Amino acid sequence: MRHIVRGERAGRQRNARTGAETIVYLKQTRETTAYPCNRPFVPICAVHGAYLRSVGLWRKVMKLTANLLTAAVLVLAIHVVLAQSTPAFHVDVKGKGKAMILIPGLSSSGEVWNSTVARYQDNYRCYVLTLDGFAGQPRWTGPGDDFLNVVRDQLAAYIDKNHLDHPVIVGHSLGGFLALDLAEKYPDKVGPLVIVDALPFSAHAWMNVDSADGVKGMAAGLRSRIAGETDAEYAAYVNSGATTRSMVTSDADFARIKEWELRSDKQTVGDAMYDMLVTDLRPELGHIHTPILVMGTWIGLAEAAQQPASPTFRSAILKEFEGQYAGAPQTTIVLADHARHFIMYDDPQWFFAQMDAFLKAHPAA
Repeated sequence: MRHIVRGERAGRQRNARTGAETIVYLKQTRETTAYPCNRPFVPICAVHGAYLRSVGLWRKVMKLTANLLTAAVLVLAIHVVLAQSTPAFHVDVKGKGKAMILIPGLSSSGEVWNSTVARYQDNYRCYVLTLDGFAGQPRWTGPGDDFLNVVRDQLAAYIDKNHLDHPVIVGHSLGGFLALDLAEKYPDKVGPLVIVDALPFSAHAWMNVDSADGVKGMAAGLRSRIAGETDAEYAAYVNSGATTRSMVTSDADFARIKEWELRSDKQTVGDAMYDMLVTDLRPELGHIHTPILVMGTWIGLAEAAQQPASPTFRSAILKEFEGQYAGAPQTTIVLADHARHFIMYDDPQWFFAQMDAFLKAHPAA
């Protein structure tokens, strides 16, 4: 008969009285116990020792895993801190009164709002944004590729830091998308929204897809193409007006828009377009508690699509706007019949008439 005593190193002893043989593990612990072990079951004893060694290994693995998880959490925390501490936009402030935040569109300067600020600065303190990487602003250098989410979250923090009480948010194009995203994620921080020719899910209208997953491949290809262009190729495309010429009527305004594009960082432009295209804000529009004015356009779209500017085309565009904003019950939608995408340039009289009436009916806090 054999006995086994747990320890670290095995040796053998024979009991002079009984003749029983014992396998002894040296450096025994106080809790060591002897177990009978017949010869046929020696392998089980070996497994038992291996098990004890495996427990020690398992504890080391668990400790290493815990350390790795802790490191991952720290990296994430640093990412968040750096993202919040690295400014993602520049702000110019002018005027007095209730707060109004104005966000320009893709590649645009905050100067696009100059006439709007001139109209409202006597009654509103206007906070005019220009996003990093656009129109000569330095490219954002924070971590990650979620640029628009960082802009949104930093803008919410800016509202808190400056004690802005439910400011009016005015956004054009990409800026309108950001205004909607801000109001969805931070509904208690914002006042009335003025959305200038922007949709909650632009890829549905532009690329005829029904979900964000359906556009990721195309959006990624577009971003790669823009980022991969040489400076000369990028400038040639901008100067051609292939995308922007149908967005504004006068040559002078077109030249201004081209200048902003040429001074924009193409990587930031591609990233921002990708972020917007693959984000569908429609499911969470119901989170917005504030009234929304949406000013849309259609004649420039008809030209870009090489379609006649007919009542049928207008109706189709209006249907798209109404369908996309169906989840936001406090929305008023109007279409400009004499303006292209930059409504504030093409038909300022109509633009301000709509905005004046909306702000009078829904004053900011």
